[in-house]
Amino acid sequence: NVEMPLTPILTRMEQAGILLDADYLMELSREFHLRLQALEAEIYDLAGYPFNIGSTKQLASILFDQLGLPPQKRTSTGYSTDISVLEALRGQHPIIDKLVEHRQLAKLKSTYIDALPLLVHPRTGRVHTDFNQNGSATGRISSSNPNLQNIPIRTEEGRRIRRAFIAPPGHILLTADYSQIELRILAAMSQEPTLLESF
Repeated sequence: NVEMPLTPILTRMEQAGILLDADYLMELSREFHLRLQALEAEIYDLAGYPFNIGSTKQLASILFDQLGLPPQKRTSTGYSTDISVLEALRGQHPIIDKLVEHRQLAKLKSTYIDALPLLVHPRTGRVHTDFNQNGSATGRISSSNPNLQNIPIRTEEGRRIRRAFIAPPGHILLTADYSQIELRILAAMSQEPTLLESF
């Protein structure tokens, strides 16, 4: 009664896909590339010399041997430089903030900005994600191949990536959400006066 009637609607949504402004993402990719280059230069300056920022071994050597920062976690191959370690080291050296920003920008660029245009279907010109009715514990619909729900919304960079999803001429994209839907249903079903007054 609930899930089956939704299936054909989700099928039509998957088949329709969503329009992507690939030119806008190409511009964003160039901008992020320049920002990453500038960050790399700052990181090299703070480290004292160029190194492979993506190399855990080289980064660990700079952070813990050269700069004398306290190691946080050890792995089978040496000291960890994962994001939790960098977050724990925030405020102890200016290089840390630059490294965190570099990681965030590099991930957004590779995961979304550069990857999404490659997923545009050549015939439709749209991205066709899969909607999963039973993909989350909360019962919400999830998205995969690609996952369009993981694009950050709280950061300016994430919001700029989301602007790449556009409506065709004569149409609009609309966001709608219920506020406190579970409590509103509870108020309607229970007819509890305080809940009814609140919701």
